Amino acid sequence: MELGLKNKIAFIAASSQGLGKAVAIELAKEGAKLIINGRNKENLESTKLEIEKISGGKVLALVGDLSNDNEREQVIKNAIQVYDHIDILVTNTGGPPSGKFEDFKQADWDKTYQSLLVSVVGLINGFLPGMKQQRWGRIIAITSQAVKQPVNNLVLSNSVRASVAGLMKSLSNEFGIHNITVNNVMPGYTETDRLKKLREKNSSFDKAKDDIPLGRFGTPEEFAAAVTFLASERAGYITGVSLAVDGGWIKNIL
Repeated sequence: MELGLKNKIAFIAASSQGLGKAVAIELAKEGAKLIINGRNKENLESTKLEIEKISGGKVLALVGDLSNDNEREQVIKNAIQVYDHIDILVTNTGGPPSGKFEDFKQADWDKTYQSLLVSVVGLINGFLPGMKQQRWGRIIAITSQAVKQPVNNLVLSNSVRASVAGLMKSLSNEFGIHNITVNNVMPGYTETDRLKKLREKNSSFDKAKDDIPLGRFGTPEEFAAAVTFLASERAGYITGVSLAVDGGWIKNIL
């Protein structure tokens, strides 16, 4: 299937590793021009070289903590200086610490809010004018299955990621008139370093496979394929959805 992604300009947040990296690789394979981002310069440069080797195209790597207002604004400015606009924005953040409500102070909530929600709002504000001007755009948020079915011992993620899903649904109604689609993708238990750390900290995560109808954890490549389709020309009539890539773990009907 021709996805129509060749030469589309894509910014993928937090893409030096994990799901963000998998999405970046998949978009690059489809011919998109990439802007990747991460906080660790060494990891980001390594990912840049890896993707360039796979795709044969150039990758722009911008170091910066997107939860920091000043660093985020500089990353956006640098991206627009090079490419003038972007076509595809994939927002993505690392997961907050695991734990129960009484394990966290107000500072933990503030940090999670800044990282998971404020960074997303800032990126959209920065790249929206270019999408509106060209009357084409894709905004895709990577959140979590916890948006629809809270995961035990992940109260920070359960709470704040749900607000991102609400934002995406609201923006799909506002931006549709500009031919910009806005969607939310909810990864389930996926074989990433994040899941490995959670399993090391809490053995209950090892039992999660028992609740997944497919009987296994997902792969980053499977998740990336779903995001890449939503970013494509072929998905032009899909907006305002929260798509679970979870092997059937979420039990509700809608």
